[in-house]
Amino acid sequence: MDWLNPALSAPTRPTAPLKVALVTANGTDTAAGTEVTGGSYARQNLTMGAAVAGATSNSADLVFAGMPAATVVGVEIYDSAGSPVRLWYGALSASRTVAAGDELRLVAGSLALSLA
Repeated sequence: MDWLNPALSAPTRPTAPLKVALVTANGTDTAAGTEVTGGSYARQNLTMGAAVAGATSNSADLVFAGMPAATVVGVEIYDSAGSPVRLWYGALSASRTVAAGDELRLVAGSLALSLA
């Protein structure tokens, strides 16, 4: 076994911009959650400040306009590769229920990301 094979150990930088997806069922380490569909829902670009002690947060509001009727329980963050790669996932501290046509807003600083 070749443990030093660079093809197996070379990291790949995520393709920018990073995108935030809303989910109605949370994902796991091995499977993505159930992403919101319908209405005018679309993944939103994520802007973040510089990390401090391995943690950062969204530096601008994330606005999802024209939502379908849904109960959002979590978020997932993807890169923008041709086949997007899921980088992070997590549950919201409280689920958010929206009616068809509503806007769901995650205010700046409310989406905390950290490496443990």
